[in-house]
Amino acid sequence: MPDWLAVVILAVIEGVTEFLPVSSTGHLLLAENSGLLPRQSELFNVVIQAGAVLAVFLVFSRRVGQLVRNLADAETRGYLAKLAVAFVLTLAGVLVSRKLGVELPKDLWPIAWATLFGGVLILVIEWSVMARPRRTEITWGIAVVVALGQILAAVFPGTSRAGATILFALALGLTRAAATEFSFLLGIPTMFAASAFAIYKDVKAPAGVEHTAWSMVALGTVVSAVVAFLVVRWLLRFVQTHTFVGFGWYRIALGLAMLVGGR
Repeated sequence: MPDWLAVVILAVIEGVTEFLPVSSTGHLLLAENSGLLPRQSELFNVVIQAGAVLAVFLVFSRRVGQLVRNLADAETRGYLAKLAVAFVLTLAGVLVSRKLGVELPKDLWPIAWATLFGGVLILVIEWSVMARPRRTEITWGIAVVVALGQILAAVFPGTSRAGATILFALALGLTRAAATEFSFLLGIPTMFAASAFAIYKDVKAPAGVEHTAWSMVALGTVVSAVVAFLVVRWLLRFVQTHTFVGFGWYRIALGLAMLVGGR
């Protein structure tokens, strides 16, 4: 298979799965372990996520502009402060966990178990909040818990960043739309920071075995951005009238298939 075609397929998988609660890492690993697609570098996998996040920025450009224009408003400043604190907590948590070596390898078995457990957790949270009242205000507690969700996703591959942050916010009583918006806006600086760090590491030591050509990274980033743009717009409409229960069952089925297939 030509390198460009493999990159396009992987970028489509990333764009589709990054903001759905199904784990983009797990799907990319499955694709690369299929034997049909070559394994890419960590740089490639992280930077194409930034392409997906760029799509979020475009989808939420009006909301971002609104926040910037309304800086004089106390409620807006509070919302931005909570985004900033959640971002800083995420960075600190990830750095500390990496320093302590608290990180699972991106191998099939741990990702399969994380995928399976994540599916069960989605069902438990969705069923637990079904009859509870919801609010739209982002509290400091929600901001901290969402940051913990991001750290969890960074430390345990197979944990969906979008799924963990949105579901944790739902568990604390936030509406589905407000939880999705906060998760996606927080993902913009978070994933851009992760991409910048990956680029820095690759520039510093580019001669590794898994080095991916910059042209292929650029291609994957563009394709991922286009696909993610369409997916995010669809998801924002979906969460207005649907739960994530279907994604929970999908993760359980996928996790079991990965465990059985990995024997």
